Amino acid sequence: MGSFQQFIQIGMALDPIHVGTGGARIGRVDLTIAREPATRLPKIPGSSLAGVYRAYVAMAETEADHSRQVDGKPWPYYPHCAGLGQARDSYLGHCSRPDCPVCTVFGFAGGKDQAGGFAGLAAFSDAQVLLFPVPTRQGPYWVTCPMALQQVCLMVTGVEKNAVYLESASGNKLNLGWLFLETRQCNQFSEVKQKLRGLNVPDYIVDRTALVPDHLFIHVVNSNLEVRTSVSINPETGAAEEMALFSYEALPRGTVLVWEIIAKNPKHFRVGGKMDDPEKVHRVTEKAHPYLEHLGIGGMGTRGMGRLKVLYAQAAGAGQPSAQPEQEASHESASQPDH
Repeated sequence: MGSFQQFIQIGMALDPIHVGTGGARIGRVDLTIAREPATRLPKIPGSSLAGVYRAYVAMAETEADHSRQVDGKPWPYYPHCAGLGQARDSYLGHCSRPDCPVCTVFGFAGGKDQAGGFAGLAAFSDAQVLLFPVPTRQGPYWVTCPMALQQVCLMVTGVEKNAVYLESASGNKLNLGWLFLETRQCNQFSEVKQKLRGLNVPDYIVDRTALVPDHLFIHVVNSNLEVRTSVSINPETGAAEEMALFSYEALPRGTVLVWEIIAKNPKHFRVGGKMDDPEKVHRVTEKAHPYLEHLGIGGMGTRGMGRLKVLYAQAAGAGQPSAQPEQEASHESASQPDH
């Protein structure tokens, strides 16, 4: 057994997703979303994924074990092990127990000034755009590019001209938002569709997939992000507050994202308890998936944003799963958390 194992996650935005940069900026949009520095493509940072996963796994564990105790005291996983940090007199923080799935998988703080803690057995990559929905005169198309497909270990060549590459091209031009491009045929399109179906991407998306060159993909994505405008309400008058109009952008509903969870081998560390396999580490993280689908990720959750449905969660290189019984079972057994 190796020192770690990679697990590919494929998710689809059920709502627009806004993971902001922490402040307003001067420009077309006041509240922008996180982007890759080099490509300027939107992303969900791994730190955002790790924090949300931890909180939702703690919720799931609390619902599974309401009577948990540490040193004879009630100590629920949520919110204690969900991220409160080192235990102090004023509040209860991480339990730091080797049999705690939250602390061992996601890490814990311990000792003076949080020294002597543990980084955790699961590491999260940034979630990158794999398929991006774009309006056209022929209805929506989900656009991707060779650079994006490399994230799922698919190498596509020949997509270099300023054009839209389809399974079969009639020679007519097609618009992708404001871009009006000729259509060309991609000889590897059957491989692309087969790969996407193997990742449990829905057929209605696979059948309306289009490829563009890497340099065009950046423009297509950034020019078709969802932008909303909101205004603060004066609680005394119930009317819009003067000079309080602001705008914010988001990944649109239907965006397909890909990220990795790297599970370290618990046998190489002193913590882990019964968790002696990277596969078991990944199973713990999967408990967050039903909550991602209903509670979401990112900001503006009260404004109809954030829900993310995980379509595929398997080890890198694994074959297409026929079903996800563990995830479905956890979805049925997990009730909504108390607010």
